[in-house]
Amino acid sequence: MANPFSLEGKNAWITGASYGIGFNIAKAFVEAGIKTIIFNDINEAALQRGLDNYKAAGIENVKGYVCDVTDEVAIKALVEKIHEEVGQIDILVNNAGIIKRIPMHEMKRQEFQQVIDIDLVAPFICASAVLPEMMERREGKIINICSMMSELGRETVSAYAAAKGGLKMLTRNICSEYGEYNIQCNGIGPGYIATPQTAPLRERQPDGSRHPFDSFICAKTPAGRWLDPSELGGPAVFLASKASDAVNGHVLYVDGGSHKKFNLTAEKHLSDSRVNST
Repeated sequence: MANPFSLEGKNAWITGASYGIGFNIAKAFVEAGIKTIIFNDINEAALQRGLDNYKAAGIENVKGYVCDVTDEVAIKALVEKIHEEVGQIDILVNNAGIIKRIPMHEMKRQEFQQVIDIDLVAPFICASAVLPEMMERREGKIINICSMMSELGRETVSAYAAAKGGLKMLTRNICSEYGEYNIQCNGIGPGYIATPQTAPLRERQPDGSRHPFDSFICAKTPAGRWLDPSELGGPAVFLASKASDAVNGHVLYVDGGSHKKFNLTAEKHLSDSRVNST
């Protein structure tokens, strides 16, 4: 029996996979036998950083492009170029994203819009570009990198939460609209991952103590720690492989159980408030 988790012979396009979560997913895909890793980044410097990272990891079956994921015309042109230079796109991972930690009442509309454009509109653009060929082949995998903020709110991340909540619903809608073509669209909801984006939250304070948010996250995560980006690899391989052909429209939370503990805490507060109000 063929290994249902194998990615042999497949090409995967992972947006923004120069480092961090996307890069670690790419490494997991390589270990699962992927034929070609395709990634893009915003400029030549970022692209070269990615190529250097792949070279250092000993990964040679990689193709990189400069392209802005929010530019619909450029993305359509890129997909055509990938088809010409690499071949069909079997797997799309919408990984590129940003976060701005600004109190909502201080955030400018332009700042809010930039997060929405990159974290929500770009996945729509990229998915729209690959869907026609997937529909024609009647096969394809789309993985959207969601977030705990797809379910929960938190201070200073109104735009990010709005985008990731929307991405969860886009995931469900792609499932509903294109499932009949044997296209599976699922999401991964990373918890608090040790990446450059979260580095400021993990820095030691001048007095040597842990950042308050660092302590809070470790206390609220049943695993008791920040997760490593490599821990997203296995779930991504599952969602990219034939093993997940019957899984569609789902967001798989890879968070050490923290979203459950956050929810339980919220439910307890709600329960306590009801008791206290009677």
